[in-house]
Amino acid sequence: MLLDSFTESKIEAGCDEAGRGCLAGPVVAAAVIWPRGVYYEEINDSKKLTKSNRERLIDLIKREAIDFAVAEVDNVEIDRINILNASYLAMNKAVGKLKQKPELLLIDGNRFCGNETVPHECVIKGDGKYLSIAAASILAKVYRDELMERMAMEHPEYNWEQNMGYPTPFHKEAIYKYGITTYHRRTFLRKMDQLKLF
Repeated sequence: MLLDSFTESKIEAGCDEAGRGCLAGPVVAAAVIWPRGVYYEEINDSKKLTKSNRERLIDLIKREAIDFAVAEVDNVEIDRINILNASYLAMNKAVGKLKQKPELLLIDGNRFCGNETVPHECVIKGDGKYLSIAAASILAKVYRDELMERMAMEHPEYNWEQNMGYPTPFHKEAIYKYGITTYHRRTFLRKMDQLKLF
């Protein structure tokens, strides 16, 4: 069972992002303040859940969370500041949208550059250890998937409703065939071309 808190009394916000390794679309982050003593075994790392389970848990998370927020950074900004900084920015934006100010951020991963007014703890594979981070991972994933599904209606040739912008063989082949869209990350495509991954 995942843990409900990192400290005994601080107001904690779990933070996670989705879409970091994609060729197209934004990076999306969520922040969740989870109540102590509230456990749901179904809540886990979003990558370990099916699409239907993630979507089913959204209402539960929104109902049970003390506070939550989601934010995105688009592909243009990702190209401008790089994906690592864009991931930090998305998480900071999500935290900034919380109505209740947290006293500690629990960040999924091994590094973070945050607002100095709120201390943070980085937790490797934290989305499989803490309920607040797991809930954030689900919110971010579902929100981003829905964005990509809407974008797929504009550009059905890339199959984004299935690959969510990740570099699948189908997606890469479609880029060769049709070129890129305004949603593609140009820096990612250049890097992949340089590494001969296309």
